[in-house]
Amino acid sequence: MTRVAAIDCGTNSIRLLIADLTDDGGLVDVERRMEIVRLGQGVDRTGRLAAEALTRTRTALVDYADRIRRSGATRVRMVATSATRDAENADEFRDMVTGVLGVPPDVVTGEEEAHLSFTGAVGGLSRDTEPPYLVADIGGGSTELVVGTDEVKAACSVDVGCVRMTERHLHDDPPTPAQIVAAEADIRQAVDKALAVVEGQTARTLIGLAGSVTTVAGIALGLPAYDSAAIHHARISYTDVAEVTGMLLSATRQQRAALGVMHPGRVDVIGAGALVLRVLMERAGADSVIASEHDILDGIALSLA
Repeated sequence: MTRVAAIDCGTNSIRLLIADLTDDGGLVDVERRMEIVRLGQGVDRTGRLAAEALTRTRTALVDYADRIRRSGATRVRMVATSATRDAENADEFRDMVTGVLGVPPDVVTGEEEAHLSFTGAVGGLSRDTEPPYLVADIGGGSTELVVGTDEVKAACSVDVGCVRMTERHLHDDPPTPAQIVAAEADIRQAVDKALAVVEGQTARTLIGLAGSVTTVAGIALGLPAYDSAAIHHARISYTDVAEVTGMLLSATRQQRAALGVMHPGRVDVIGAGALVLRVLMERAGADSVIASEHDILDGIALSLA
């Protein structure tokens, strides 16, 4: 087996997967790590990556590079997404990554991001999960929608994500009704555009990826603490998603932080992430969503085969 290392650097988090590629094209996890670095801090407003965000990202990468070296991984790929696509000083980020990791980051397009997410998400689905699939990767700066069965049929990326919507609209704690209405209108316009491109209403199963979705799922399941095994492939109804979204948007920061499944780095943006999911389900006509712990990170690892 070949040991590979995949890094997904998004707007809010940076994640590492070290895994062995099997002869039948699968993955065997060796280690998964996640750090909230908020690389996209202020990018929607300033157009630049903040110095403190670059420092946080570099600190996490130094640790990841050491883990990769000690693991014996022979192939490494790092993919950077929304925040670095939008930033004027992306070259500064690229130079930092290359210096720490030894390889430059692949700053992928939204469509490439969607394809990688789809590949990671559909692997391991139960046979009774009905295609075609609508895979939704709700990130910090953007959301990718992709429709397909065994392979991708259509994909679209739009600039709505939990960090971007929080910074753009949800300024109070908790946000005011007017702020929520403005965020919802922004999300609805983008989601409708993406669904039209990918013909999302034709899909039979919605699969939701990334921390906003898995956190909402954990809350809906009533978990006392984050449990990836319980969350992975759990089916959450629209009614439960709407209830959790309403609760998160009406709660204070202190109340959200007290939830057992909540990662500290998601406390201030989870309301916006849940709102993206709820609006997407409404506009797609989905009565449930399957939460997946396998996503773009797994797709990056599989791309190294």
